[in-house]
Amino acid sequence: MHVKCDRVRLPDGRESTREYIVHPGAVVVIPVFDNGDLLLERQHRYPLHRDFIELPAGKIDPGEDDLTCAKRELEEETGYTAAEWREVTTIYPCIGYSDERLAFYLARGLTEGKHGRDHDEFLEILRVPFGEAMDWLRNGTICETKTVIGLFWLEKMLTQGW
Repeated sequence: MHVKCDRVRLPDGRESTREYIVHPGAVVVIPVFDNGDLLLERQHRYPLHRDFIELPAGKIDPGEDDLTCAKRELEEETGYTAAEWREVTTIYPCIGYSDERLAFYLARGLTEGKHGRDHDEFLEILRVPFGEAMDWLRNGTICETKTVIGLFWLEKMLTQGW
Protein backbone atom coordinates (compact mmCIF):
# COMPACT_ATOMS: atom_id res chain seq x y z
CA MET A 1 0.00 0.00 0.00
CA HIS A 2 1.14 3.51 -0.74
CA VAL A 3 -0.12 6.86 0.54
CA LYS A 4 -0.32 9.60 -2.07
CA CYS A 5 -1.22 13.26 -2.11
CA ASP A 6 -2.38 14.77 -5.42
CA ARG A 7 -3.10 18.34 -6.37
CA VAL A 8 -6.54 18.37 -8.06
CA ARG A 9 -8.71 20.86 -9.88
CA LEU A 10 -12.20 21.13 -8.42
CA PRO A 11 -15.38 21.48 -10.51
CA ASP A 12 -15.47 25.23 -9.73
CA GLY A 13 -11.91 25.68 -11.06
CA ARG A 14 -10.13 26.04 -7.72
CA GLU A 15 -7.33 23.69 -6.68
CA SER A 16 -7.10 21.45 -3.64
CA THR A 17 -5.30 18.32 -2.44
CA ARG A 18 -6.52 14.76 -2.13
CA GLU A 19 -4.74 12.23 0.06
CA TYR A 20 -5.45 8.57 -0.66
CA ILE A 21 -4.14 5.05 -0.31
CA VAL A 22 -3.24 2.98 -3.37
CA HIS A 23 -4.14 -0.63 -2.55
CA PRO A 24 -3.43 -3.76 -4.63
CA GLY A 25 -6.92 -5.11 -4.03
CA ALA A 26 -7.91 -8.17 -2.04
CA VAL A 27 -10.13 -11.21 -2.14
CA VAL A 28 -12.59 -12.51 0.43
CA VAL A 29 -13.53 -16.20 0.49
CA ILE A 30 -16.88 -17.46 1.79
CA PRO A 31 -16.05 -21.13 2.49
CA VAL A 32 -19.11 -23.35 3.03
CA PHE A 33 -18.97 -27.02 4.06
CA ASP A 34 -21.35 -29.53 2.51
CA ASN A 35 -23.60 -29.43 5.59
CA GLY A 36 -23.83 -25.61 5.47
CA ASP A 37 -21.28 -24.84 8.19
CA LEU A 38 -18.88 -21.96 7.57
CA LEU A 39 -15.12 -21.91 7.80
CA LEU A 40 -14.12 -18.78 9.72
CA GLU A 41 -10.95 -17.48 11.34
CA ARG A 42 -10.25 -15.82 14.67
CA GLN A 43 -7.34 -13.45 14.23
CA HIS A 44 -5.75 -10.73 16.34
CA ARG A 45 -5.71 -7.34 14.64
CA TYR A 46 -3.01 -5.09 16.03
CA PRO A 47 -4.48 -1.65 15.12
CA LEU A 48 -7.50 -2.36 17.35
CA HIS A 49 -5.65 -4.62 19.84
CA ARG A 50 -8.29 -7.33 19.78
CA ASP A 51 -9.34 -10.54 18.08
CA PHE A 52 -11.87 -10.59 15.24
CA ILE A 53 -13.81 -13.41 13.66
CA GLU A 54 -13.40 -13.14 9.91
CA LEU A 55 -13.78 -14.81 6.57
CA PRO A 56 -10.46 -15.83 4.97
CA ALA A 57 -9.05 -13.01 2.86
CA GLY A 58 -5.86 -11.52 1.55
CA LYS A 59 -4.17 -9.07 -0.76
CA ILE A 60 -3.74 -9.79 -4.45
CA ASP A 61 -0.13 -10.25 -5.55
CA PRO A 62 1.17 -8.26 -8.56
CA GLY A 63 0.01 -9.94 -11.78
CA GLU A 64 -2.24 -12.39 -9.91
CA ASP A 65 -5.88 -12.77 -10.96
CA ASP A 66 -8.62 -12.65 -8.33
CA LEU A 67 -9.62 -16.33 -8.39
CA THR A 68 -6.02 -17.53 -8.18
CA CYS A 69 -5.55 -15.28 -5.17
CA ALA A 70 -8.74 -16.59 -3.54
CA LYS A 71 -7.58 -20.19 -3.93
CA ARG A 72 -4.12 -19.35 -2.62
CA GLU A 73 -5.39 -17.42 0.40
CA LEU A 74 -7.89 -20.12 1.41
CA GLU A 75 -5.22 -22.81 1.39
CA GLU A 76 -2.45 -20.67 2.93
CA GLU A 77 -4.58 -19.44 5.82
CA THR A 78 -6.80 -22.44 6.55
CA GLY A 79 -5.24 -25.46 4.86
CA TYR A 80 -8.49 -26.09 2.97
CA THR A 81 -8.99 -26.29 -0.77
CA ALA A 82 -12.32 -26.07 -2.60
CA ALA A 83 -13.66 -28.01 -5.57
CA GLU A 84 -16.21 -25.36 -6.58
CA TRP A 85 -15.74 -21.61 -6.87
CA ARG A 86 -18.29 -18.91 -7.66
CA GLU A 87 -17.63 -15.21 -8.06
CA VAL A 88 -20.06 -13.33 -5.82
CA THR A 89 -19.43 -9.58 -6.03
CA THR A 90 -16.80 -6.86 -5.91
CA ILE A 91 -17.08 -3.94 -3.51
CA TYR A 92 -15.09 -0.75 -2.90
CA PRO A 93 -15.03 -0.33 0.90
CA CYS A 94 -13.14 2.96 1.32
CA ILE A 95 -13.93 5.19 -1.68
CA GLY A 96 -13.23 8.40 0.24
CA TYR A 97 -9.57 7.61 0.82
CA SER A 98 -8.55 4.46 -1.06
CA ASP A 99 -8.84 2.66 -4.40
CA GLU A 100 -9.11 -0.70 -2.58
CA ARG A 101 -11.48 -3.27 -4.01
CA LEU A 102 -12.59 -6.55 -2.47
CA ALA A 103 -13.56 -9.46 -4.74
CA PHE A 104 -15.79 -12.01 -2.98
CA TYR A 105 -15.86 -15.73 -3.87
CA LEU A 106 -18.03 -18.57 -2.62
CA ALA A 107 -16.03 -21.77 -2.08
CA ARG A 108 -17.71 -25.20 -1.78
CA GLY A 109 -16.54 -28.78 -1.77
CA LEU A 110 -13.98 -28.13 0.95
CA THR A 111 -11.15 -30.57 1.58
CA GLU A 112 -8.82 -30.27 4.56
CA GLY A 113 -5.08 -30.13 3.97
CA LYS A 114 -2.06 -28.26 5.33
CA HIS A 115 -1.93 -24.50 5.71
CA GLY A 116 0.98 -22.37 4.54
CA ARG A 117 0.74 -19.37 6.85
CA ASP A 118 3.47 -16.77 7.04
CA HIS A 119 5.79 -17.05 10.06
CA ASP A 120 4.12 -14.04 11.69
CA GLU A 121 0.53 -15.06 10.90
CA PHE A 122 -1.34 -16.63 13.81
CA LEU A 123 -5.01 -17.50 13.55
CA GLU A 124 -7.51 -20.04 14.80
CA ILE A 125 -9.72 -21.91 12.34
CA LEU A 126 -13.40 -22.18 13.32
CA ARG A 127 -16.14 -24.38 11.88
CA VAL A 128 -19.40 -22.60 12.67
CA PRO A 129 -23.00 -23.47 11.75
CA PHE A 130 -24.49 -20.79 9.48
CA GLY A 131 -27.25 -19.92 11.97
CA GLU A 132 -24.73 -19.46 14.77
CA ALA A 133 -22.59 -17.21 12.55
CA MET A 134 -25.66 -15.08 11.83
CA ASP A 135 -26.38 -14.92 15.58
CA TRP A 136 -22.79 -13.72 16.09
CA LEU A 137 -23.38 -11.08 13.44
CA ARG A 138 -26.61 -9.98 15.12
CA ASN A 139 -25.07 -9.74 18.61
CA GLY A 140 -21.86 -8.02 17.46
CA THR A 141 -19.45 -10.94 17.94
CA ILE A 142 -18.83 -10.68 14.19
CA CYS A 143 -18.34 -6.98 13.43
CA GLU A 144 -15.59 -6.85 10.80
CA THR A 145 -16.81 -5.27 7.55
CA LYS A 146 -15.81 -7.80 4.88
CA THR A 147 -17.20 -10.65 6.98
CA VAL A 148 -20.48 -8.84 7.64
CA ILE A 149 -20.90 -8.20 3.91
CA GLY A 150 -19.92 -11.77 3.00
CA LEU A 151 -22.40 -13.28 5.44
CA PHE A 152 -25.25 -11.07 4.23
CA TRP A 153 -24.46 -12.05 0.63
CA LEU A 154 -24.42 -15.72 1.61
CA GLU A 155 -27.76 -15.33 3.35
CA LYS A 156 -29.23 -13.84 0.16
CA MET A 157 -27.72 -16.62 -1.97
CA LEU A 158 -29.19 -19.29 0.32
CA THR A 159 -32.64 -17.77 0.85
CA GLN A 160 -33.32 -15.84 -2.35
CA GLY A 161 -31.20 -17.60 -4.94
CA TRP A 162 -28.93 -14.65 -5.63
